[in-house]
Amino acid sequence: MRMNEINPIPVMIENLHLQALLAHTHPTLLIHPKSDRIVFANQAAANLLGRSIEELLATSVSALHKGQVPSLVVFSEAAFYNGFAWTRGLDMTRPDGTELKLEHEARPLILEGEEYLTVTISDLDARHRRDVDSEADDYLREGIAEWRRAERFFREIERENQLILGAAGEGIYGVNSDGVTTFVNPAAERMLGWTAQALVGREIHSIIHHSHVDGEPYHAEQCPIYNAFREGIVRRVDDEVFWRSDGKPIRVEYTSTPIRDHGLVIGAVIVFRDITERKIAEEKLHAALAEVDRLRERLELENAYLQEEILSTNNHHEIIGQSDAIQGALKQIDLVAPTDANVLITGESGTGKELIARAIHQASARSDRVLVRVNCAAIPHELFESEFFGHVRGAFTGAVRDRVGRFELADGGTLFLDEVGEIPLELQGKLLRVLQDQKFERIGEERTREVNVRLIAATNRDLKEEVRQGRFREDLYFRLNVFPIECRPLRERPDDIPPLASHFLRNICQRLNIAQPTLTKGQVRTLQNYGWPGNARELENVIERAAILAHDGKLHFDLPEHGGRDSRKLPTPDAEPDSKPEKTVLTRGELRQTEYDNIIHALTVTKGKVFGANGAAALLDIKPTTLASRIKKFKIDRRSFGESETIE
Repeated sequence: MRMNEINPIPVMIENLHLQALLAHTHPTLLIHPKSDRIVFANQAAANLLGRSIEELLATSVSALHKGQVPSLVVFSEAAFYNGFAWTRGLDMTRPDGTELKLEHEARPLILEGEEYLTVTISDLDARHRRDVDSEADDYLREGIAEWRRAERFFREIERENQLILGAAGEGIYGVNSDGVTTFVNPAAERMLGWTAQALVGREIHSIIHHSHVDGEPYHAEQCPIYNAFREGIVRRVDDEVFWRSDGKPIRVEYTSTPIRDHGLVIGAVIVFRDITERKIAEEKLHAALAEVDRLRERLELENAYLQEEILSTNNHHEIIGQSDAIQGALKQIDLVAPTDANVLITGESGTGKELIARAIHQASARSDRVLVRVNCAAIPHELFESEFFGHVRGAFTGAVRDRVGRFELADGGTLFLDEVGEIPLELQGKLLRVLQDQKFERIGEERTREVNVRLIAATNRDLKEEVRQGRFREDLYFRLNVFPIECRPLRERPDDIPPLASHFLRNICQRLNIAQPTLTKGQVRTLQNYGWPGNARELENVIERAAILAHDGKLHFDLPEHGGRDSRKLPTPDAEPDSKPEKTVLTRGELRQTEYDNIIHALTVTKGKVFGANGAAALLDIKPTTLASRIKKFKIDRRSFGESETIE
């Protein structure tokens, strides 16, 4: 029908031809397709459909043909296009549940500029009964010979019905009002493994429909098949199980239709089909699609991660240096890289811990997979578990979709945990379990996932001291510290400063597209005499600033006086052998005090600002998240410096 949502148009039945048409003794309706309303119905239509005329006028056309709107649309459009249409494909149901098999004939009618359809309805069952009665009447008149012919005719009909039941691909069986089986077709026998003789005359629910798929009892009063003949309503079920004679379940979809005799429900006929293979295929498809989604999400995250790594990669892609400390570190890398042993890299910030981690990964058998880096100091405590292990949608407020964690992202590759000492104590146990078992669960999910991850950790903390203070688990420390590698600070390996400075200068000039100034021996000596509290990262920044400010090919290094090597109490490369400094190294407490004083000075200069180009982190040449972590560690109140920005 043309189901536009408009109010029905009242029709004045004044046309004589229309009056004669609607007064016809056949059930007739006048409908307005655009509004989906019945505007006129004669008494014959009301009697056939089991409703009063008033009820019909208050009922929409689509409501009379529930679930058949597409067929109605095709039927009405055919009538308007051809001037006439008929169909036996539109059924109706009376309010008492009686299903009517009907034939509809429709002709278009134009009234007051509006399109209507006159629909004449014929009851096919009544027509069939009239035909049978007519034939029987003829048989009575024609005598016993005709009766014999009728008997042969009905036997032939019964035989054809049996052939139809036997040829049907769907399983079909019938039950009476007590649930006792009355017939079973061959397809049902094949699917259920029971013979018709074994089922007919027995209560079939207790034989094939007694339990749910999980084995829980399926009581007869809950059975849709029983409800079909008890309530007189057609029941359709998309997914249940019938139990075969060998005790195995088959997944089925079925329709249970009540059988009526003179208005009384006397049983039901059940038509079912085996959908086991289809359901298995659907489940495999859903699993495959879920796996595709998981792999797509993982690839997207890997791509985003690699893009982030490309943007954040510094200019030195290899370890450069000629000191004994560097050569020793390279030998350790060659030893541990081919194995899957956990590695703990220690050293001050800027000493190249991440470079060593990348070198181990590139020299390992996992180099074709991604190296996933996690800066533990930059993750809010409440998000650590989600960052490491992922979560499912709805696991907590804001979890609008599934998320792959870093462990799952690094599956088959290497996971580098930078600043591992910042991991909250309450999460360290879960991290230990993953390292031991290579298994984890996403937040909000009961499924246990397995991964194959090689772990490299780095820290600028003294983890032994952290263990002693109860801030780091001893068992996790031993699990991480399988193969320790120490990154010595730049002030302890001045021989590495010349090659590093040359390397940085060359790469910086290429990147900035400027002429490369000359690095003199005197300038190298100046660099070697500085203490480099920020290590190689500070050296790179100093050289970049000098390259930008270079004039006439000459470099000038603006180094703080307090950062000289004398302030570190270490000998200079040119010191005489008999010159003895006051101290050879700083104690741990002195180092902490020096770091504390340096942070206080930077915060004073920047008025408490940490982030941004003019923040304390940029002044100290360390990451803002690292500085924020150290401010918390030293319990420094930045509000006293004049800024109130929040440290995440």
